[in-house]
Amino acid sequence: MKLAGKAGVVTGAGRGIGREIALALAREGAAVVVNDAGVAVDGAPSAERPAEEVVATILGAGGRAVADIGSVASWDDAHAMVERVVSAFGRVDFVVNNAGIVRDVIFHKMTEGDWDAVLAVHLKGTFNVARAAAPRFRAQGSGAVLNMTSTSGLIGNVGQANYAAAKLGIVGLTRSIALDLQRFGVRANAIAPFAWTRITGTLEEAASEAERARVEGLKRLRADQAAPLAVYLLSDAARDVTGQVFAVRGAEIVLFSLPRPKLKAHRAGGWTPEAIAEAVERELRPGFTPLEVTSDVFPYEPLL
Repeated sequence: MKLAGKAGVVTGAGRGIGREIALALAREGAAVVVNDAGVAVDGAPSAERPAEEVVATILGAGGRAVADIGSVASWDDAHAMVERVVSAFGRVDFVVNNAGIVRDVIFHKMTEGDWDAVLAVHLKGTFNVARAAAPRFRAQGSGAVLNMTSTSGLIGNVGQANYAAAKLGIVGLTRSIALDLQRFGVRANAIAPFAWTRITGTLEEAASEAERARVEGLKRLRADQAAPLAVYLLSDAARDVTGQVFAVRGAEIVLFSLPRPKLKAHRAGGWTPEAIAEAVERELRPGFTPLEVTSDVFPYEPLL
């Protein structure tokens, strides 16, 4: 079993991708704290406790798991869930930051509440949980952080300024964790998963007639298809893989590039606005990245 003897926490693991990752980790021998606050897709409070259902499934299959209902947006709750891994299983080897909500709205109608709520769960929540685990990872000289990003941030989508900003911020955070903790044997990577879940299900309501076909294609992508890559990245087989961003789209695994200098212009003695305008047209415009959404970059049917 690839993860025998390892233990960690998966956030937002009561449903969708987080659930499938937690189940896959348990099947491979890991002990798992299944975290899920049970909130609605927009973060509103709910009486549901899906984490307990996932724990029951894992225990029924002979695995080891305990439930946690804390909020990743809370510094104290994040530390408590990491300590729950240690108290229940004696150690912590990984954290999977999967918890998320959406409040999609066109930018000029987005409220401060819409912005704050999404950034708190995705970006601050990812920081909170990874930061809670970092001292223990550092002390033991090993550990793995796996964060969930999205092509909404890597490429772009309409009506998701809050979500896109958080998800691209997670890429920067992942790279920073990888750089800061590499000397302690800790690695950090990110996955942008394509799957039909509660979050992507909200796209159907807003889809135009022209977008219906893309939505139908998304429905073919299962949440469990991201789990094997998560298992690999948390296993010792990936001990030298860090700071990378992957996507899973059906049977495809995609490695994303990261921003690097593309073109440059030089003018001895400095620039004037007029000279810049000329240089943009002559030297830089050919390298402009067009305004695109995910379906522009992935226009073909998912390979299953």
